[in-house]
Amino acid sequence: MSLFALIAALLLEQVHPLSARKYLYGWLSGYVDYFQQHFNSGEYKHGRIAWALAVLPLVAVSVALFWQLCKVHPILGWVFNVLVLYLTMGFRQFSHYFTNIHQAMRQDNLEEARVLLSTWRNIPSHELNAEEVARVTIEEALIASHRNVFGVIVWFVLFSVAGLGGAAGALFYRVGQFLRVHWSGEDESALETLDTEEPDVKEFGGFAQKAFYFLEWLPVRLTAMTFAIVGNFEDTIHCWRNQASSWPDPEAGILLASGAGALGVRLGMPIPQGGLPFDRPEIGVDGDADADCMQSAVGLVWRAVVFWLILLLLLTLAHLLG
Repeated sequence: MSLFALIAALLLEQVHPLSARKYLYGWLSGYVDYFQQHFNSGEYKHGRIAWALAVLPLVAVSVALFWQLCKVHPILGWVFNVLVLYLTMGFRQFSHYFTNIHQAMRQDNLEEARVLLSTWRNIPSHELNAEEVARVTIEEALIASHRNVFGVIVWFVLFSVAGLGGAAGALFYRVGQFLRVHWSGEDESALETLDTEEPDVKEFGGFAQKAFYFLEWLPVRLTAMTFAIVGNFEDTIHCWRNQASSWPDPEAGILLASGAGALGVRLGMPIPQGGLPFDRPEIGVDGDADADCMQSAVGLVWRAVVFWLILLLLLTLAHLLG
């Protein structure tokens, strides 16, 4: 049932993207702001309490609702899983930016590509040349595909196997991710953690950062391993082992290094920002990023999704036969 829920959610999101997702995020922002306003006194332990109160009741309610719906009829529990996946997972949360940038690059419209990339990252990108635009766009796509698709799938399956309903796992991951960004001042689409001038906010958000590290540990490595299987295995493993730790965020470094190795392209490297070079380590292999590499990145992500669905199908069949 989990496999069919995933397939249904993916198809539904492709056929009818959720246009009201921004309102959902607006509600979620107000929800987590409530806990920050009432618990933030600049201490780490208060951030831990606020995180628990913000996340655990949502997960508990989701589990209870799933069980209750299944008691009425199993199909209702399945529909609930599909609905939550539809709200929390999907390519369309980022793919329209990538597609439009890719199209602009194909048409040699660098200025439009820069504007679109600036909107996506919330960081001015008007100083980037064509190769840098393609490189940064691929980086954004690799991280966004993991956090909007693969990470959600992992926690959905883990909770499903535990009998808690996959919807609770999807919520657990996505709310944890949202808190990590919202309580640290970090822009989710940026590749670097933005410093904040308020030390109390950084202390308060410290537990959300640590909690998301544990939420990400397994999904990140499963995604990287999948990139190795569906891409260039040898280069992926080499880049993962030797380059991932050089990235400021080691977890993002695993995604970028494995993705670069699988695609056979160089990512990272310094880029101009605010009139000065913004230093970033070089990861990947020899191969300049361009519009063709962007198309290859789309293929890599889709192959990874298909691989996971096939793997889940085999596991489901094995369970039924057993």
